[in-house]
Amino acid sequence: MGIPGGTPTLELRDVSKSFGAVVALRNGQLALHSGSIHAVVGENGAGKSTLVKIMAGLYSRDAGVFELEGEPVAFRSTADSKAAGIAVIYQEPTLFPDLSVTENVFMGRQPVGRFGRIDRAAMRAEVISLMQRLGVAIDPDRPAQGLSIADQQIIEIAKAISLDAKVLIMDEPTAALSGVEVERLFAVARSLRDEGRALMFISHRFDEVFSLCDTITVMRDGSYVSTVVTEQATVPEIVRMMVGRDVHDLFPKLEAEIGEPVLQVRGLTSPGRFADISFDVRAGEIVALAGLVGAGRSEVARAVFGVDPYTEGEVLLNGVALPKDRPAEAMKAGIGFVPEDRRQQGLVLESGIATNITDAIRGRLVNAGLITRKRENDAAQEWARALEVKAAALDTPAGNLSGGNQQKVVLAKWLATNPVLLIIDEPTRGIDVGTKSEVHRRMSELACQGLAILMISSELPEVLGMADRVLVMHEGRLTAELPRAEATPESVMFAATHNPEEVPA
Repeated sequence: MGIPGGTPTLELRDVSKSFGAVVALRNGQLALHSGSIHAVVGENGAGKSTLVKIMAGLYSRDAGVFELEGEPVAFRSTADSKAAGIAVIYQEPTLFPDLSVTENVFMGRQPVGRFGRIDRAAMRAEVISLMQRLGVAIDPDRPAQGLSIADQQIIEIAKAISLDAKVLIMDEPTAALSGVEVERLFAVARSLRDEGRALMFISHRFDEVFSLCDTITVMRDGSYVSTVVTEQATVPEIVRMMVGRDVHDLFPKLEAEIGEPVLQVRGLTSPGRFADISFDVRAGEIVALAGLVGAGRSEVARAVFGVDPYTEGEVLLNGVALPKDRPAEAMKAGIGFVPEDRRQQGLVLESGIATNITDAIRGRLVNAGLITRKRENDAAQEWARALEVKAAALDTPAGNLSGGNQQKVVLAKWLATNPVLLIIDEPTRGIDVGTKSEVHRRMSELACQGLAILMISSELPEVLGMADRVLVMHEGRLTAELPRAEATPESVMFAATHNPEEVPA
């Protein structure tokens, strides 16, 4: 199968977009055809998001051609884009937390029955049908608040499918989904393709791109590089086009000297979430918590940090027991926590880079009851430079940064506290291959400096590539502890899908 011919359903040619002196898109080109799934790949900052926002009606292009079914279009709003048959699923969920699942799916387009009243029964029935089609069980009446990122993403997907769009754009839709959920999503995507819709898929996971997509467009530094047929491409070839160089080592793991236990978790239990969790993390060691989405990994990490409660067990840091449910005490003792959802839990998006980086150390910067902008910038500059945060200035709002740079800012915030233990949940979720390598290198360097690291990751290559030991969870219980030499895809996945009594000793 070659690159599709004929008139594209959607086409962009020589599209540019600038924000003042910053050029976000120089030469955007894209052709989406009906009955085809088209991947767009590139590092953060390559122009992918700008391209999507032009198609979604959020941005207007400065120059170039934008056509839908051969006719020129110029959207003035997202409503124009949706009305034209374009649906976008963004990387980060945008649900209304106080509304129900059903209300979120139909927000702004509720069906009306007799006497002009909203037909809630029809809405609910449609959501149940959508969830059945997606193969998931989510209560249509429950509030969106408290849903996992995986469930929130499923609701966004259901919302887009319900629009019956001719063009479906998926921006990192699988970032927080389990393997089973990904396969279900891919089955839906393929069925939509077979119905004759045009799909665009953005992902940093090459296995997904090569499994799902028919063609691949590569972007770099705001410019179009090339479009290739997936069957005729290789991962090294795509990476070279993306970054302009070979990425020889995505997991630059250094040999660190392993010291004494820094973190000791003993018999940690929270009914309905996890039970009898015990493990150690030593100085200079990277320990990975692996398992499928819903296994309880993030819940254990949050309990260790004091964000979530537990009923039994204890957490010791350097031999001293930490009080329950008191994250401030955990921070004071020397624990840093980089959460999975960096936008909602790790950053104040409206605040600048410097304010976010110094958020956890503001007490140290106070002088006579005040914090000057200079003290804040001086404290933040060291870490922004060390982690190579790319931004025009330290007062740039965190919400304006790429996903990779947002992750660096959250990491910088906690490294500024000089922790003895760093808990990092999904360290490279939603960031590009080049930035992944940078984050992994920095983690490895920190371990060599004696930092104990507890890493939660859903990406098996990351677990195998970075961890000195792998702890595997299944349904709230630890099912295996594997040293680096014994951790294989097969051994990890077996333990991640079996109860403890089923796992051979």
